[in-house]
Amino acid sequence: MQLYWRPGSAAFAADAALGEIGVSYERILVERDSSGNVPEDYLRVNPMGQVPTLVDDSLVLPEVAVILLYLADRYPEARLAPAPRADFYRWLVFLTNTLQPALMRHFYPERFGTEGVGPAADRQIHHVYDLIDRALDGRRWLAGDERSAADLMLFMPTEWGGELEPAAWGRPNLRAHFERTLELASVRQAVTDHGMNVP
Repeated sequence: MQLYWRPGSAAFAADAALGEIGVSYERILVERDSSGNVPEDYLRVNPMGQVPTLVDDSLVLPEVAVILLYLADRYPEARLAPAPRADFYRWLVFLTNTLQPALMRHFYPERFGTEGVGPAADRQIHHVYDLIDRALDGRRWLAGDERSAADLMLFMPTEWGGELEPAAWGRPNLRAHFERTLELASVRQAVTDHGMNVP
């Protein structure tokens, strides 16, 4: 099994999930050149050129949510997905389809249009962080009674939001969740490997 990755990218959640499973895998670094292009051989694996991509024998899976769902099914003993799964699906898709794109518009507004993209993204990001903080009130984990792949996924954009004002982890429940998730050995290892800054 191979995971194509880049430090600080959405590959973090897949990396942490593989660590939680305890399966052996090879990480293959995908670097961009000075023009922002990825190597041609990687485009043959993932024509979009984005990371992460998971390769398991002949199966090639791009997109972090897809990878997490696949790993949850492939390794049920790791309990990456709770039962029932509806709330888990809702949060995982919400994080990848709502929060992550808004963060991309914040960090790379020039990719998405003209003036006003960044401030609009920031308003949405803070609204989403507030919503998640409220959802975590009285709960240890985002979906279910045990940690799941949704928690691994939430850790990453919480770290990305550390430079915002207010910082993502400035919200009490989100910060408690962040610190709780950081206690997982696989997460601590991924934080080190990805060179992430944690408060």
